[in-house]
Amino acid sequence: MEGDVRMHGKSAILYVVAASHDSYRPENGTAVTICPYPRKGELPTMQKIREVTIRPVATAPALPRCTATHDVPAVVFSTGGFSSNAFHVMADIFIPLYNTAREYDGRVQLVATDYDRKWVSKYRHLLAALSVYPVIDFDTNDVVRCFPSARVGIDSHKDLGIIPAMSRNGYTMMGFQGFLRSAYSLKRAWATPVNRSSGARPRLIMIPRGETRALTNEADVIAAAREVGFEVVTVGLEVVSDLARFSEVVNQCDVLVGVHGAGLTNFVFLPRASPREGQGPAVFLPRGATVVQILPWGELKWMSWSDYRDPLADMGLRYAEYEVTAEETTLKEVYPRDHAVFTDPLSIHKQGFDMVWSIFLGQNLTLDTNRFTGVMQQVYQSITIT
Repeated sequence: MEGDVRMHGKSAILYVVAASHDSYRPENGTAVTICPYPRKGELPTMQKIREVTIRPVATAPALPRCTATHDVPAVVFSTGGFSSNAFHVMADIFIPLYNTAREYDGRVQLVATDYDRKWVSKYRHLLAALSVYPVIDFDTNDVVRCFPSARVGIDSHKDLGIIPAMSRNGYTMMGFQGFLRSAYSLKRAWATPVNRSSGARPRLIMIPRGETRALTNEADVIAAAREVGFEVVTVGLEVVSDLARFSEVVNQCDVLVGVHGAGLTNFVFLPRASPREGQGPAVFLPRGATVVQILPWGELKWMSWSDYRDPLADMGLRYAEYEVTAEETTLKEVYPRDHAVFTDPLSIHKQGFDMVWSIFLGQNLTLDTNRFTGVMQQVYQSITIT
């Protein structure tokens, strides 16, 4: 919306006298209500997001008087929803926010509904890279703020992805990776093959898990990866929760390994494939950092691929996976082998996501280190040279 935009956060209303060239033309002055969060198809989630009402006004004298005036555009988004989950922080907030606000080169005022002070502090580096101004708490703001234009909601195309043809400025996921590196001062943009004859070892990081989908024999799994030839980096959950620290650790690695879950989202910090110089568009060599996803028992490929495999190509990253067998899940200690959990996992899926979550996403895993070694040997060969 362009023109005379006046925002009163406490009442969640944007008043607007649209400019003559603005495409925003609500018929008959009808107010429009928007939830500024991308997951429009998930009704239970959207019901928890604070709605913003856009109220068109015919003339400026009918608007409430400005008590604070800004000379930059506003972008209104929500820090609610699933914002405590690393996957959704990137998929629902920062990738769409980058796609929406990056064009202003910092000269934009971010305004957050469902404002969470701790969340804003945690992700301050990324927010500061998008706007030179502190984020405004929309919910408690009792002044009338005036802007030359405003956008309510952010542009989301797909989970963990940007479709350049749909982006107003042709943004890409590789551009988003560059934005992240700049925000966190990460030094490594490109992955380079490790020469095996030099004695150097490619670095591998294991994403730690909490109470579910944990590896019961993690020490053996780490030992197997070291035996293959990797330098294994391990970190505690306290490091994972500090994104400034953890992004730097991940950026220095060549392989990221983890059980299906939000922690895998940290692949956005991995170095991507190197561009080959030459005529025409850059050609990316097939040696970007590799993500190894461990798939739990329970026919979870469809969500595992959608969440953590399919987005990788647009980021110049490689993918490998290890799918557990019925012998490697702690579910065998809970259910008999003739239970549908083992004989017909898809029948559990048909009972709804809550059942999938409680059973298949609640298991722990004991990996067959011999099988795991075979997968990691293939990964090792693919990222090293002689």
